[in-house]
Amino acid sequence: MLAANWKNVLVLQTSFLGDTVLTLPLISEVRRRFAVGKLTLLCQPASRELLQDHPAIDEIIVDDKKKLDRGLPGLRRKAAALATKNFTLALTPHKSWRSALMLCWAGIPARVGFRQSRGWFLFHRTVSRDGARHDLERNLSLLEAFDIHAEQCNREISLPVTPALQASVDQKLAALGLNINRPIVGIHPGSVWPTKRWSAAGFGRLIEDLRRNSNCQVALFGGAEDGAVVRDVLDRCGQGAIDLGGQISLHELPAAIGRCRVFVTNDSAPMHIAVAERVATVAVFCATTPALGFYPYSQQAIVVQKDLSCRPCTTHGGRRCPLGHQACSELIPPASVLAAVEKFLRADVAHGEGPLRSFQPEIFTV
Repeated sequence: MLAANWKNVLVLQTSFLGDTVLTLPLISEVRRRFAVGKLTLLCQPASRELLQDHPAIDEIIVDDKKKLDRGLPGLRRKAAALATKNFTLALTPHKSWRSALMLCWAGIPARVGFRQSRGWFLFHRTVSRDGARHDLERNLSLLEAFDIHAEQCNREISLPVTPALQASVDQKLAALGLNINRPIVGIHPGSVWPTKRWSAAGFGRLIEDLRRNSNCQVALFGGAEDGAVVRDVLDRCGQGAIDLGGQISLHELPAAIGRCRVFVTNDSAPMHIAVAERVATVAVFCATTPALGFYPYSQQAIVVQKDLSCRPCTTHGGRRCPLGHQACSELIPPASVLAAVEKFLRADVAHGEGPLRSFQPEIFTV
């Protein structure tokens, strides 16, 4: 077991937003189990916006590795800045060479990472990363360096929303035309990776069917980068959804998703945020598969996917289908996604109350 000083702890996770959300149980467990004086998160800019009010995090430092902090000069500057913070311990689930080198150059005296990291030899203690487990559990397994196993930890994602933020978001939703006292089905059609997106035609047909068959409102979510995708879906559903695209910031997103009865999404960060808010989640998996370990970590979730031998084509999706047909997206029928949504609507699932009994979603394979 690694001897550690918990006075000033750094957790480094500079991967995508969803990966950072899945690191929150590790952060919360560190705070719960150890006498932490201060806990700092090093992350990308989007993660700072989302997590700025998280009660387990005392300070957030941004590593803008694709812009201001890119390249070797940016790495040196960031490591020098970290060195001035006098961290006593660092943990990172990020496996990049850059992350390991940054912590080493920052002179942090106790560093924990994965054995599969490209810079594994720069850590004081390494833990094996089990590819068969969910990523949330893989992140928690870093605590094996201190004789703590994931099964012994609280494995629920906690993403609290302050009352003031919830009230502000509720006012915004009302101004946009949503009645929070009626069932809302939230739909997020975007993803950083095009091959992880279900077809716009599929989303459009789903919205039409929901409006025809269910007594619910449909809200279409998306950031500024999802503008073209959101407009395409709106055109295909005859403007049958209330457009929240570009209206809800990342900071506001948990509060807005938390008002949904059901949330329909691709394999993306909002899927994990919906799980954190205990909202029933229908996740459409296209290029990726649940076996990669990034499925919605909740029994109040259903994954809809097409059984194809070419899946997964990469570990996180790609810019285009390697085979040129995008069958994993095009062949998922709207009726299957609708059936998953209606299952939750009929069950009248209550979210946000009581401990979860299981972390495994139901799988609909078509």
